[in-house]
Amino acid sequence: MDKNRIEGNMDKAKGSIKEAAGKAVGNDRLRAEGAADKAKGAVKDAAGRAADAAREGVDKASDRFHDSSKHH
Repeated sequence: MDKNRIEGNMDKAKGSIKEAAGKAVGNDRLRAEGAADKAKGAVKDAAGRAADAAREGVDKASDRFHDSSKHH
């Protein structure tokens, strides 16, 4: 799992907590910070997923290459 996915999920969780706390106490600034953290986390998570997918594609291509070179 890519580091960005881990950080992104942590940011999303932190954002959810901040947002809920802000709503609970009527603090619009805290709620907005939480929403921003969630958005930042979503972007990091998406970047991490893309990196994981690219890495997986390279690994599969490498495996196919090595398998095909064994037969020659």
